[in-house]
Amino acid sequence: MTMTAAAHPVIPQLTHLAADIDIDTLMAVLRRDGALIVDDVLDAATLAALRAEVDPYIAATPPGSDDFTGRQTTRTGALVARSPATRALVMHPLIRAAADALLLPFCERWQLHLTQLIRIRPGQPAQYVHRDRWAWGTHLGHIEPQLNTIWAVTDFTRANGATQVVPGSLDWQDSRRPEPQEIGYAEMRAGSVLIYSGGVFHGGGANSSDGDRIGLNLTYTLGWLRQEENQYLACPPDIARTLPADLQAVIGYAMGSYALGYYTPPLPPGQGPEIVSPKYALDGADGTMSMGDTGLLASITAAVERT
Repeated sequence: MTMTAAAHPVIPQLTHLAADIDIDTLMAVLRRDGALIVDDVLDAATLAALRAEVDPYIAATPPGSDDFTGRQTTRTGALVARSPATRALVMHPLIRAAADALLLPFCERWQLHLTQLIRIRPGQPAQYVHRDRWAWGTHLGHIEPQLNTIWAVTDFTRANGATQVVPGSLDWQDSRRPEPQEIGYAEMRAGSVLIYSGGVFHGGGANSSDGDRIGLNLTYTLGWLRQEENQYLACPPDIARTLPADLQAVIGYAMGSYALGYYTPPLPPGQGPEIVSPKYALDGADGTMSMGDTGLLASITAAVERT
């Protein structure tokens, strides 16, 4: 009797795009698959500068205390405050264009959601496959609340923990669990970036190698949602006021919409303005503003009138 070998399952492949890809092509793939890789965005010198800034923090970060965060995984945050090289990646033109395209249909302004260097160490099992939008529970299945990136600081391989991704899972029910043959792997060279939505199923891979896998996770969300990493504490005003104005706004020192995010400086009677934008904490400007951002109010009013 002749024996035939069982066919090996075909592992889904993520689409790889060139660094000079146009935003329309990128978005077509992202909306279809939920994830993609843009290859070789950062050169060796940029990666070296990033490593010089962040490696001391990575080395000092303890591993996770539960299975989801990873008992052989370290997660290092506050990167806008700690790393000028990270700031440039937060504001990368291609990522900003993708955030505009994916998120602005649901908000007046998007914001930075978290910054985290994820180091998967040898012996770390695969992470539970999940959706990042579950950060807000299961309440946001009707919209896309999040754009995510993982920049490869080291090479990502199947052996060292390349991110598990389930292409085409955007329309799945939250309760569906992927079969092994439905899971692909974000294998990519250092300097490349995985771009994925909050709705795609994914998770950290298992590291069966003898080296660390390091990725820089920078994610973005709607301006009216609570950020996962509290940027006001991770990058307080004394640091934020040294940053460019557009980055200040992205981390949250701006109104999220009309009347979302204002505050009253807690000063003695008559010694300060009553209602101000978060930007006031940085430079004392906007001290005479009304309840909120009048420009955002105008855009909301126009949108309401079109419905």
